[in-house]
Amino acid sequence: MSQEPPQHSGDPGQQGPEGWAPRDPSATAPATDAEHPDGAQEPKGRTKRSKRPKRTGWRRAIPTWRMTLAAVVLLALLLVGGFIAGYQLIDIPAANAAATAQSNVYLYKDGTVIARDGEINRENIPLRRIPRPIQHAVLAAEDRDFYSEDAIDIKATIRAGWNTATGKGRQGGSTITQQYVKNYYLGQEQTLVRKAKELFISIKLDREQSKDEILEGYLNTSYFGRNAYGIQAASHAYYGKDVEDLDTGQGAYLASLLNAPSSYDVVAHPQNKKAVLARWNYVLDGMVEHHWLTDTQRKTMTFPVPDKAKPATALSGQRGYIVNAVEDYLAANDIVDEKTLATGGYRITTTLQKKNQDALVEAVEENVLSKTSDDRDTDRIVRAGGTSIDPSNGHVVALYGGIDYTQQFVNNATRRDYQVGSTFKPFVLASALANGSTTQKDKPITPNTHYNGDNERTVVAATGPTDYSPANEDDVDYGSITVREATDKSVNAVYAQMAQDVGPEEVKNTAVSLGIPANTPDLTASPSIALGPATASTVDMASAYATLADHGRHRPWTLVSKVSKNAEDIEIPARTTRRAISREAADTTTSVLRSVVDGGTGTAASAAGRPAAGKTGTAEEDKAAWFAGYTPDLATVITVMGQDPKTGVQKPLYGALGLARMNGGGPPAQTWASYTRAALEGTPVKAFDLHADEGPEEPDPDESGGTDEGDDTEEAENTDGRRDREERRERRDGQERGTGQSDEDQDGTRTPDTTGDTPPVPGAPHPSRTTKPAGPADTPRGAPRVQQPAALRPAHDTRRAEPHPGEEHPDATDPGHQDHRNDESGQDHQGPGHP
Repeated sequence: MSQEPPQHSGDPGQQGPEGWAPRDPSATAPATDAEHPDGAQEPKGRTKRSKRPKRTGWRRAIPTWRMTLAAVVLLALLLVGGFIAGYQLIDIPAANAAATAQSNVYLYKDGTVIARDGEINRENIPLRRIPRPIQHAVLAAEDRDFYSEDAIDIKATIRAGWNTATGKGRQGGSTITQQYVKNYYLGQEQTLVRKAKELFISIKLDREQSKDEILEGYLNTSYFGRNAYGIQAASHAYYGKDVEDLDTGQGAYLASLLNAPSSYDVVAHPQNKKAVLARWNYVLDGMVEHHWLTDTQRKTMTFPVPDKAKPATALSGQRGYIVNAVEDYLAANDIVDEKTLATGGYRITTTLQKKNQDALVEAVEENVLSKTSDDRDTDRIVRAGGTSIDPSNGHVVALYGGIDYTQQFVNNATRRDYQVGSTFKPFVLASALANGSTTQKDKPITPNTHYNGDNERTVVAATGPTDYSPANEDDVDYGSITVREATDKSVNAVYAQMAQDVGPEEVKNTAVSLGIPANTPDLTASPSIALGPATASTVDMASAYATLADHGRHRPWTLVSKVSKNAEDIEIPARTTRRAISREAADTTTSVLRSVVDGGTGTAASAAGRPAAGKTGTAEEDKAAWFAGYTPDLATVITVMGQDPKTGVQKPLYGALGLARMNGGGPPAQTWASYTRAALEGTPVKAFDLHADEGPEEPDPDESGGTDEGDDTEEAENTDGRRDREERRERRDGQERGTGQSDEDQDGTRTPDTTGDTPPVPGAPHPSRTTKPAGPADTPRGAPRVQQPAALRPAHDTRRAEPHPGEEHPDATDPGHQDHRNDESGQDHQGPGHP
C-alpha cells in the first residue's frame, strides 16, 4: 500500500520544521501591522526609510552640504556678475592732478640745470630716452615678467586685499600695470574700494595701451625719494645728470629705491646700507637671470654711491631772476604765454653760459657787495644789475638780477625805471655819423669836430637859441673841445648841442634801430635825449652796444634757444639780422669809445686786459651809475642803483660803498673789467677790426684865436650875457646844498661865451682853459689817472667828468618832460622805483 505525503493546509508560515504544525500556533502568528490592518505586506525589494532625527544643540549651526553647495554657487554667480558689472561700470578715469603736475626745467646752454619751478619735481620723458639697461633694472626690481604676464596678479592682489582688510598692514605684490594705475589714476590710500578700482582699470588699460606705454607712464609717475617724481627727476636728484647718462649700476640703485624710497637713500640713512646693498644685488641678479646683463658685467660692478642731497633752493640766488626773465621773454615773443607755462612740463634751454654766469656773479660780489658794510646806512640801498650779450649772435650769455630773488624780487637786469645817463651819448654820435649830420654852420660832425664845451652853454637851433642850457659836471668850462675829447670827459654841453644838430628825432630813431625799445620810458625827442633821461634796462643797453660791437649789424637779443614739452619742440620765431647803421658809423663810434677806456672816464675797464670800448654814465642825483662797454667778443652793461629797501623809492648813492660819490667809472667799470677778464679767460685776444673815419683835423679856435671856423655852433657872447651868467653862478654857490638839489638841477639859460681876441702864447694854456679838466675826472679812487703837464692841471682839481643830475635836465620846452623835472625841494617827480 502506498503512502502519500502528508497534506498541508493553511499558511506555510504556520507550519513548523519538516512541515509539522507547531504546538503553539500563536508563537508563529504574525504581528498585526498598524499601518496595514488588513494584513497587506510591502512589496518585495522595498525597504522602509528611517526618519532623520531632529538636530539639536550646536549641530543646528552647521550648514548642510546642500546649503554649502548652494552658497558656493550663489557666490560664484555674484562674483561673475559683480565682475561683469564692475567692468562695465568702472571706466578709465582722468589722471589725477598730482600725477600730471610737472615742473618747468630751465637749462644753461650746455644742458646743465639752472632751476626747476613748480611744487612737483617731475619731468616727463619718453621711453626712448631711457636706456634699455635702466628699463631692465626696473623690471628686474618690480616685475620681471611684465611683458609676458597679464595686467593683474590674482594671487598677489587677493593677498594684498585680504591683508589690508584684516589689518595686517600694507602689502605689495602688484604688477607694474597695477602700480601705474595707482600712481596715475587713483591714489596711495589702502582701501578695498581702491583695490577694486585698480583691478578693473588695470585690466582695461592693459587692453587699450601697449606695454611700452604703460612702462613709460610708470617710470614718469613713480616716487624715488628726495622729492623726485619720475626717473628723470630722480636721476638729477641722486646723480646730477640726465637719465641718458646713467650707467647700469646707477640705474639699478634707482630701481631699488622704488621698494622703499626714503629708507633706501643710503646717504640720508647710512644705517640701512646693508639692506640697500641686498636690494641692489637682487636687482642685478635678476638682470643676469633674464639675460639682460652678463655675468662678466655683473662681477665688475661696484655700488654707485649717490651724491649728497641738495637743499631745496628752488628760485633762490640768481635762479629766480633768470626764470623771471625767461618767462617774460617767452610771453613777449608769443612762444608760450604765462598761463600755459604754469601748467608745467616745459624744458627750456637758455642761451646763458654757466662760465659767464658764474663770472658775472663773482664780479659783482667782488666789486660791489663785498664793499658794503653794516655800519653804513647808505649801503642798505645798494642794488646791482647786469647783462652780457654775444655780439655775433645776440645771445644773452650772463644776467645778474640782484643779490637773491627770495630777498629782492625785482629783476635789476630787466627793470626799466633808472636813467641810463651818459651811456646814451654814443647813440647821439652814431646818429650824427650815420646820417651825415653837420653843425649849425654845415660842417660834418666827426670825432675831430670842435664844439664849445662851456658850462650851461645855450643849445642853439636853426631858428636861434633855445631855452635849454645844460650844465656840465661840476660846472666845468671846457671851451673849444673836439667830439672825441667831449666823449672822453662826458661833456654835456657838447652832446646836447650835437643832438640838436643831428635832430632829436633822428637820434631817437638811431637809438631804436640800435636796439633800444621804442616804448622805453622818457625816450623823448628833445636835445636832452643826449644826456640819458631814458630808463632802458641793462638788457636793452647791452643789445644796443652789441650792435656797435658788430659793426652796425643788429640782431634782436634772445634768452632762449630751445623749448620743448613731452619731447616735442615748440617753434621759436626766427630772428632777422639787419643793418642798423653803416659799418663806418659804427666803427667810428667804437674808435671814439676806445678812447674813453684808454684815457677817459672809463679807464678802470682797461683792467680787463682786452681791447675795449665803453662809456660811463650817472643818473640824476647819483641814483644810478653805469658802465656800458664791449670787446669784439662781448657786450656787457653793469649798473649800480640806489633803492630804499622798504619803500622802493630811488635814492642817491652818495657815500655808498664808502665813496663820496658813485660814478660809472668806479664800481660799475671795475665790475665790468673783472667779469670780462674771467669770462674771456682762455680765449684768444681779439683786436677791433675798424673801418673808421676820424674826419680831418680841425684847428683849435682857442689856439688860433678865431671864432668863425672854430666855434661853429654859437655867436659871440656879449658882456651883459657874461655878467648874467656870473651872477647866477654866484647866487647858486651861495645856496645850501642840503636839499638834495645839485648844481645841475638849476634851471635857466646862458648866452654864449666870447672867444678871446689875444692869441695865446705857444705852449702855455689859453686863459679860457684854465678851468678845463686835465684828465678823466670820473676815474674812481685808486684807479689809474691820465696825467697831463703840470701847466695844464688846475691847482685844486675836485671835479668829476661824469654827468650829474643836471645832465638829464629835460628840455624846459618839452611838455613831455614837465612831470619828471625836480622842483625846488629836490623831490623827484618821476616817482618811486618799483620794489
